[in-house]
Amino acid sequence: MADVFNETPASQLQSKWIWFVGLGVLLLVCGLIALGNLMLATVVSVYYVGMLMLFGGVTYLVHAFQVRGWDHVLFWTLSGLLYVFAGIAAFVNPILTSAALTLFLSLALVIAGVFRTWVGRRMKPVKGWGWIVASGVITALAGFVIALGWPVNSLWVLGLFLAVDLIVQGWTMIAFGLGIRS
Repeated sequence: MADVFNETPASQLQSKWIWFVGLGVLLLVCGLIALGNLMLATVVSVYYVGMLMLFGGVTYLVHAFQVRGWDHVLFWTLSGLLYVFAGIAAFVNPILTSAALTLFLSLALVIAGVFRTWVGRRMKPVKGWGWIVASGVITALAGFVIALGWPVNSLWVLGLFLAVDLIVQGWTMIAFGLGIRS
């Protein structure tokens, strides 16, 4: 399989630099709007997750009727119904859903941080192992801080993550567009 980046000439990217900058500015503005109202950004992110779960659930249900054997049909049907009900719950009660997602996020950060710290300590003789350990400790601490503030912080944590991601992606696209311009 050919590498997509090798097929695209640099001159083609250079001629489109303004599109990257424009996308970056749009993402940056969206991130700043999200940062201005974190609760609304949290609800929007919950609706987005709910929409994805509804789509996934319907896909599972469609797939359920295309498989053979009752055990497979039952598995896919139950999976699809769970996704559909979770997606509906996101739309019916986005605040409760944001609390559940925030708790899940905190647990995932703690687990990822502990695992990253363990991996970093196992790499101890290798130069730079301390950065991996530091990264793991920071990730685990972020998870603990989110868990300690739960459920109150679930009104804004997901919105903050969305806002920061949009801002970082915006600056990245702007820097990339300006970088390929010359």
